[in-house]
Amino acid sequence: MRDALVAAAFQLFLERGYEQTTIDDIVALAGVGRRSFFRYFPSKEDVVFPDHERCLADMTAFLASGGDEHEPVRRVCDAARLVLRMYNENPTFSVQRYRLTKKVPGLRAYELSVVWRYERALADYLRGRFAGRRDGTLQADVIAAAVVAAHNNALRSWLRSDGQRDAGAEVDHALGYVQSAFGHPPVRPAGVHQEQRPEDVVVVVSRRDAPLWRVVQEIESAFGRD
Repeated sequence: MRDALVAAAFQLFLERGYEQTTIDDIVALAGVGRRSFFRYFPSKEDVVFPDHERCLADMTAFLASGGDEHEPVRRVCDAARLVLRMYNENPTFSVQRYRLTKKVPGLRAYELSVVWRYERALADYLRGRFAGRRDGTLQADVIAAAVVAAHNNALRSWLRSDGQRDAGAEVDHALGYVQSAFGHPPVRPAGVHQEQRPEDVVVVVSRRDAPLWRVVQEIESAFGRD
């Protein structure tokens, strides 16, 4: 019944438009009563995002199941991939919702509130892992925001391609950037080799009272820069 309501709602949204479709229209097409609708969805907005509550619960449970052996930044990146999995389960529906949300400001605001809840779940987990660190709360909030921003950047890129691009590769690339910046870099797949460069250490000796421009000139000279 839940799936039937979602299918009926989107059929009408596409035919008539979101604002022109009422809950009565949806239940009539689905062949159920209003009480059945509200058993599954508190509002018309919720029928547009039917799986976010389940996904948020899955993410919270996933984070709670992690122990100290899990590197925290990698853990929140893996948690974000649960959201991608939800979108990727039904690419056609996800693309339709993306197009609809772009057209309806109220849905965009609703979606932003959902995104904020994901970000809070990630930040709460990181705050627990970073407890006792200097600026631990700040680090948790910044990293959580970065994970959400990177995930959503890749997700939107995939949606704009009508689901034709490789969503997993897009998100892995974006979250790899976050891991490189804030945690341990992701492990490279077998057969992919990173160019190894020898460490280059330069020691410059200068007078304490030397002007700054002279010190910079000596450093540039040491690196062979004119």
